[in-house]
Amino acid sequence: MELIQTSYFALFVIICLGFIIGNLKVKGVSLDISAIIFVALVFGHFGIVMPGILEKIGLILFIYTIGVQAGPGFFDSFQKNGRNLALLATVVIISASVMAYILSYAFGLDMPIIAGLLTGALTSTPGLAAAIETTNSPLVSIGYGVAYPFGVIGVILFAKFYPKIIKADIKTAEKNYEKNAESGFPEIIHRNLVVENDNVIGKTIGHLRVRSMTQAVISRVMHDGCTTTPNTSTVLSKGDLVRAVGTSDALEKISMLIGSETKEEIPLDAGYEVQSILVTNTEAVNKALSVFNLWTNYQATVTRIRRSGIDITPSPSVKLQMGDKVMVACSRENMKQVIRIFGNNDKKLSDTDFFPVAAGIVLGVLFGKMSLSFGGSFSFSLGLTGGVLAVSMILARIGRTGPVIWSMSGAANQLLRQLGLMLFLASVGTKAGATLLDTYNDYGSQLFVVGAILTLFPMLMAVVAAYFMKSLNILTLLGTITGSMTSTPGLAAVDSMTDSNAAAIAYATVYPVAMVLLVICVQILGII
Repeated sequence: MELIQTSYFALFVIICLGFIIGNLKVKGVSLDISAIIFVALVFGHFGIVMPGILEKIGLILFIYTIGVQAGPGFFDSFQKNGRNLALLATVVIISASVMAYILSYAFGLDMPIIAGLLTGALTSTPGLAAAIETTNSPLVSIGYGVAYPFGVIGVILFAKFYPKIIKADIKTAEKNYEKNAESGFPEIIHRNLVVENDNVIGKTIGHLRVRSMTQAVISRVMHDGCTTTPNTSTVLSKGDLVRAVGTSDALEKISMLIGSETKEEIPLDAGYEVQSILVTNTEAVNKALSVFNLWTNYQATVTRIRRSGIDITPSPSVKLQMGDKVMVACSRENMKQVIRIFGNNDKKLSDTDFFPVAAGIVLGVLFGKMSLSFGGSFSFSLGLTGGVLAVSMILARIGRTGPVIWSMSGAANQLLRQLGLMLFLASVGTKAGATLLDTYNDYGSQLFVVGAILTLFPMLMAVVAAYFMKSLNILTLLGTITGSMTSTPGLAAVDSMTDSNAAAIAYATVYPVAMVLLVICVQILGII
């Protein structure tokens, strides 16, 4: 049919069939969005290939949105687990390179073709470029072309089936990861206290330095049956009831300072209210709480900040992010002004400003083009994927530059990521499918076997090494393996299984390490 030869029509047919097949479950396992690449392989075999620009656009959108999502948590993760994850990446690259060297002798293969097989098995374009530059041999491209299809498919299948083989519960892994992430942000609770300590009676909250001494916030004070929102000049009297908000440790400290706990409630005054306000005003993003002078201007107190499902104790230095929920206590009249400051506009949160996305991608592409030269024989650049990934993470961490907000709402991020991923998988699949059988007919099964070994062996070695890191979360392990294998489709397969960003953060952590190590190893193989 002539219409199926039209690339735009074929693209959406591939996507439709991919989703239909991806939703099918066999013994509880489904391919999800990753099924698109398998459908695309079949279409590619029959001569339908997507324009190369679609692959680039899809890759850029997917990697950029992954970086924006992972960026804020990446730096904390690197400090906690960076060494272990970098070690796993090293295991993957070194084991793959050593196995490549062994197989070159076992099968009598020339080093240029084994270097190509290695880079294809790890789907690394920078590695391919380094191998071509080092060897100046066409055998590199042949090896890359042979190993690349299984390099793509093998990592996807490993990511999908490994958790089932070891009977890992993804939902439990998500909860464990979130619990570990929240360990640095203890639960925020409240407690009502009676003013009993003689050392605080008759003194102001400011004089007592309650926040700095205990890290707790006093949100209400009831004196003679009248409830008020306190400020630094509020005087504590014997028998007053105080509502304190903070972590368990903070409340223990403030109890020692003020007095014992009471079960008596502290009702709000008729003119006061407590409200959760959504931060959607771009003018408030990336600014510290102290900038707003909420008490001085509006007699308002922030009792907690909720961000990405985690409660954060407010302090003057805490910077707000788009989508934060700020719990505020103040008068009804002043609450209107506070809401105006923070936004509280659900619709605005769902809107997407494409300028930061386009500008971030431009910066990422330019950054990836920058090259570091180490003498005359070796130079290194992050390339398209590495450049876009690095810049998107940095921009997400910065959050804001003047009027430009680099962060994105969850819905907008998910939509762009899915769009990019569909374009990328369809393009990569058709390109690989176009040469798969021809390459097999030309070179037989030997090179395919070697390529498959070079894909599977390093992942198995990573699993063995991870066994000795017993606390490593399965999602973090899968993200580390896909990042070490420099496999964007592999990350997509993991990403489709979970709502957590654990895999994306691990991928972003190890990807640069793996890319540098692979380039070095390929150049060593090329000159042996």
